[in-house]
Amino acid sequence: MRVLIVEDEKLLAESLKTLPERKGFTVESAFDGITGAEYAETGIYDLLILDVMMPGMDGYTVARQVRQKRCTVPILMLTAKSDLPNRIEGLNAGADYYLTKPFDIVELLACIRALLQRQGGQVDRLTFGNTTLDLDAGTLTCGEKKMRLSAKEFDVMRLLMQAGENNTPKESILTHVWDFDSDAVENNVEVYIGFLRKKLKSIDSNMRIESVRRVGYHLEVAE
Repeated sequence: MRVLIVEDEKLLAESLKTLPERKGFTVESAFDGITGAEYAETGIYDLLILDVMMPGMDGYTVARQVRQKRCTVPILMLTAKSDLPNRIEGLNAGADYYLTKPFDIVELLACIRALLQRQGGQVDRLTFGNTTLDLDAGTLTCGEKKMRLSAKEFDVMRLLMQAGENNTPKESILTHVWDFDSDAVENNVEVYIGFLRKKLKSIDSNMRIESVRRVGYHLEVAE
């Protein structure tokens, strides 16, 4: 389970990470609204915890933008604004729950659990075109043909399939597959994209990984 926390107060963001990490979640942080929206739109997160007052883009705008991208990730909005108009604005923007500061950490955990349970059973496969990625087995399937992916190939393929026709920047792939402290560079992404293209071709997939110069990659169905 992956959680994204978008909160400009870094000490608070680090504090918020602690409890979900203890429960076994993978937690990542963004410290401004623009970066938070970019991360959220990759579609790889199971929950978005979103502050309202942030530089670059406020939480309401982030939530609206994420929903406009047809991203259905549950959104828990955190704010010191507890009055009714602001709560309504948050819900109208696409938030699933509105938690006012200060809050008890136990209440936060209860909200996280409730939103994840409401999401229902976890998706166990992703499909694009005639090709399916099995998230449990780590395999790509097209008709009767199946191909197992390495761990890195799987992570890259999952990102791309969750984004679908939306562009996924190389920087985003580096961040989420190799992590911030890795020595990996953009060439690593290009190498794994090459591996995946060969594997897709070997199973007669009509899913294509298209490059967009200085932007990243997106998926298309071959005609």
